This record gives sequence, structure tokens and C-alpha cells, in this order.
Amino acid sequence: MKIVREVILISVGDFEKSSNWAVLRSEIREAISLIVYPPGASGFTINPIRHGNGVKPIKEACMVALSNKFGWGLETSIIYATQSPGKIDATKSIDNCLFALEWETGNISSSHRAVNKLVLGLLRGVLIGAVLVLPSRKLYPYLTDRIGNYEELEPYFDVWRSVVIKDGFLAIFVIEHDQLDSTVPTIAKGTDGRALI
Repeated sequence: MKIVREVILISVGDFEKSSNWAVLRSEIREAISLIVYPPGASGFTINPIRHGNGVKPIKEACMVALSNKFGWGLETSIIYATQSPGKIDATKSIDNCLFALEWETGNISSSHRAVNKLVLGLLRGVLIGAVLVLPSRKLYPYLTDRIGNYEELEPYFDVWRSVVIKDGFLAIFVIEHDQLDSTVPTIAKGTDGRALI
């Protein structure tokens, strides 16, 4: 699988230029590049059936790579609001703060909640940085119906860019398939994510 775009929404302080971000960015990029389909392939090929492929196995493959290869924690519970905003998909401890990664598997409303959860973590000083991963418009039609995607979220970027924080970093990584092939099996919702790396 490939990353076709990286967009920085918030960068306050020195984190973007730090060696910590260089390492984390490299780990995220490698974890995503390790996602292949069908299992055993050298790239990520998707069957171009409209709404024909599951998304959770793709996310799970990235989570397995982050955890097993780079030591990230998964499904991290963090309380930084009056009510828990929910677990974060993957985190890594950096200088007594957490860096967070969310991988979008829900609809566009879910994408908004994910960004808001990350921004709230930055506002509360619990997160030093965060990345949201979501599909491009080119990949979107072949995944679960109505999944959040970059082009649908982009009109709201100015809202999050206007947030005033003392220190923190937030980026969006946009993912896409390497190629299309109608002869490969569709990705079922029950597919083991470990098989995709």
C-alpha cells in the first residue's frame, strides 16, 4: 500500500523538525508499505468492485506492523475529557507524552470524531502529536460504503488549523492501492490482518 499525500494541519513548536518525528514518520510509512494484498504479494492490489472490500483487515495489518516491528501500543485508553473520547488505535511514548495514530474505518462523521479526539488530546497536552490515516477518493469507491475519505474531510481543514495550542503536531496521511485487478478476491471483513503484511 502507498501513501499518496501527507498534509500537516497543525505544527506548533519544534516537533515537526525533531528526530522523534523523523523516526515516527519512518515507522508509519514503513508499516503502511508492508500492507500487501493478496497475501504474499509484493504490493497492494484491490478488486475494483464498488463497496466490495472490507476496511478493518487493512487497518489491522498496519496495527500489527506498528506493534510487532516498532513497539507501538494498541487500543490505548486515555482520559483527557469529562467523558472518555474512546481508545486511540496506536500510540508511542515520546518524552513523557504520547504520539497517536488513528486509522479511519468508519464514515465521514467518524473521521470528524477522530480528528476532534486527536485535537482535544493536543489541547489537553496529553498528545505531542498525531496522525490520521484515511483513504483517497480513488480507493474509497472499492471499500465499505460511505467510509470517510480525504477529499470529503478536506473542506474542514481550516477549522482544525485555527485551533490555538501551545505545542503540538497533527498530520493527515492519505493511502491508496498500488493497482486494481478484478481477478483478486475481495477483502472480506473477517480477513486476518496479519495475512496482509
